[in-house]
Amino acid sequence: MINKKITLGVIVGNRDFFPDRLVTEGREDILKVLNAMNIGVVILDEDATKLGAVETWEHAKKCADLFAANRDIIDGILVVLPNFGDEKGVADTIKLSGLQVPILVQAYPDDLDQFNVERRRDAFCGKISVCNNLYQYGYNYTVTTLHTVRPTDDSFKKDLQNFVSVCRVVKGLKSARFGAIGARPGAFNTTRYSEKLLQVYGMSVTTLDLSEVFGKAEKLADDHRLVKEKLDSIKAYVPTGGVPGPAVVKMAKLGIVIDEWMKTYDLDATAIQCWTSLQHNYGVNVCTLMSMMSENLMPSACEVDITGVASMYALTLAAGLPSALVDWNNNYADDPNKCVLFHCGNWGKSFLGPDVKMANAEILATTLGTENTYGTVAGRTPSGPFSYARITTDDRHGAIRTYVGDGEFVDDPLDTFGSRAVVKVPELQKLMRHVCKNGFEHHAAMAAAYTADVLAEAFGNYMGWEVYHHEG
Repeated sequence: MINKKITLGVIVGNRDFFPDRLVTEGREDILKVLNAMNIGVVILDEDATKLGAVETWEHAKKCADLFAANRDIIDGILVVLPNFGDEKGVADTIKLSGLQVPILVQAYPDDLDQFNVERRRDAFCGKISVCNNLYQYGYNYTVTTLHTVRPTDDSFKKDLQNFVSVCRVVKGLKSARFGAIGARPGAFNTTRYSEKLLQVYGMSVTTLDLSEVFGKAEKLADDHRLVKEKLDSIKAYVPTGGVPGPAVVKMAKLGIVIDEWMKTYDLDATAIQCWTSLQHNYGVNVCTLMSMMSENLMPSACEVDITGVASMYALTLAAGLPSALVDWNNNYADDPNKCVLFHCGNWGKSFLGPDVKMANAEILATTLGTENTYGTVAGRTPSGPFSYARITTDDRHGAIRTYVGDGEFVDDPLDTFGSRAVVKVPELQKLMRHVCKNGFEHHAAMAAAYTADVLAEAFGNYMGWEVYHHEG
């Protein structure tokens, strides 16, 4: 889903007492923009209705039939208003199609020197009427940043790109398949969640006991072809100098079993019991394998944090980039708007600088032994854009709640180990109060891009979840 081309059903609205040329020009404009942005299109042929636009009940039926026939590929609907348009035609089309996808409404501006009958549009007013009807029909929809805007303007292209990301997040989450490997660590009540609430919104969870993973891994011979291939991929992914060879071989075997299980059940992402059973019963950390999966846009979270990996998956869908699970871990000196993000070492390597390497989990090693904790990915995130998000199932109220926001990675000094970053978030103390007062987990997901607007729209408008959009 993450790399799939997004396809939009396009409705060109019309009212016949406006000039035909405005509709023809509008249709040409939007098709050029969509093609340039590599967005697929399902649209009426120009000769299917007058100018290939929608105005009457008959037009709505034809467009709806076209959309229904392509329901498997349409990810969202774009309404284009070169003139006032016909609000009933637009709303009836969507209703008759049966599609339940995000909707974006665009309207053309009038030119101040062309308020004549040959070029007047009145789309400023028509957009209000279209939105009113969509609201009456019970549809959620998205509007452009500017009330009226030409498709060729940069403002619209940014809106369109965000809308495409919203479509990807919504479609991806509504069919997401997550894998839970192992039991939740006994000391982590914070990662409890409701499978049933997730299922209400289309997200399913498949489970696997760690004993099955260990049993299958231990049956693989060190010289097995698949083991050699996985070993090569691990060593190509991250430097392993200083890590005992047998530990890396153990990781390779573990990775083969997890890969095959994910393929068998068509899983999009996983959450794994990273301690302490792995270290006690198998003798390695699974962090490098999780890092590799996340880097390949198949997010993987530790401590069987399923809603954490759902948060990661949402960010990956929104940004088209790897995501990571982090602890809101430490204050940064006395700066109230900075903090340290940390995990033992499961972040995708694209988050980490050139000094990235495989290491051991130094904190866990104090009780589990260094020899049993090899497999982390250690490195520091350089400066750049940063978004964070968290999905949680609020069982007390039978609801899913979320928060999202943007900040930045900064290069301030930090002398420690593991996967780590220093971030700056406007009004961080306000955010932390919200996290604590509303019972959110200590984990959050992050991506190296600004995606908070996209996630807020997807979570709140289309998934129907409570969203706190932190903006400082």
